[in-house]
Amino acid sequence: MRGLDESTEVLLRTGQKAQEQVRHVWDGFVNFAARDNVLEVALGLIIANAFTKVVTSFVSDLILPIVSLLPFLNRNMDQKFAVLSKGPNFSHEIGYNTLSQARDDGALVLAYGMFIETLLNFMGVSLTLYAVGHLYMFIFHNKIIKRTVQCPYCKQYISDAAIRCRHCSTWQDGREDEPKSDSDHSEQLLTVPSVP
Repeated sequence: MRGLDESTEVLLRTGQKAQEQVRHVWDGFVNFAARDNVLEVALGLIIANAFTKVVTSFVSDLILPIVSLLPFLNRNMDQKFAVLSKGPNFSHEIGYNTLSQARDDGALVLAYGMFIETLLNFMGVSLTLYAVGHLYMFIFHNKIIKRTVQCPYCKQYISDAAIRCRHCSTWQDGREDEPKSDSDHSEQLLTVPSVP
């Protein structure tokens, strides 16, 4: 029964390794979850979610009803749609009154009003966050909105204050474009180590 003892020993070693790996993963998770910045990120996500809901409500409940008063719209923006394929209960005199009525009838609709509303919500949230970022920079003098420009050589975006590109390491002050004289070229050839 010597084979049984060896297999038992292998099983014990494998179990110990698995236990060590589980303990290592658990310790890593506890270290990750107990850090302060994880709590800050969670709090930030909660605030961002609430902020997004407020801005979405502002656009949907205050701005779009005013826009819907325009004579050529004559209904709420989310109820603007085009019927691409009629359902079985489509009436040629009335058509569909609401988007939900058209979808319940099985009609294929292009709900462009919902898309415009979602686009306006996105623009509202983006512009509001941009304004909050500028307000934060004004109050705390901490630059969180940084201007970027494209590197003329690799076309990657870098800070407008960068001296060298972090992607291709070219100088941004134009010295890469200066013509090199023959003496500079011969000096470079002399300093390049020869490969055996």
